[in-house]
Amino acid sequence: MKEAPEILQLRTYTVRDGLLDEWVERWRSDVVPLRRKWGFEIGGAWVDRERNQFVWLISYKGPGTFEERNAQYWASPERKAAGLDPDDYLLHTEDRTVEQHY
Repeated sequence: MKEAPEILQLRTYTVRDGLLDEWVERWRSDVVPLRRKWGFEIGGAWVDRERNQFVWLISYKGPGTFEERNAQYWASPERKAAGLDPDDYLLHTEDRTVEQHY
């Protein structure tokens, strides 16, 4: 029996001018550890300096759906305590759900 393909979100963030490196550091120090604590996996992250964009892959394999777990993450006291407001850094976000086949 063929296993179902893994579902991931490919997230592309357009960052405010001059804040790309600061965003990457905040993402690394605040977002990654907390996402992992909530059971998410980070498949990689890249910077596109020409477009001032930050691109990353995130997935979740646990109880409940990705959407349910994501809502719990955003509502968590730890997330609120991080004091990181994405609107301070990001002009535009695009989240695309993709299937991994290779």
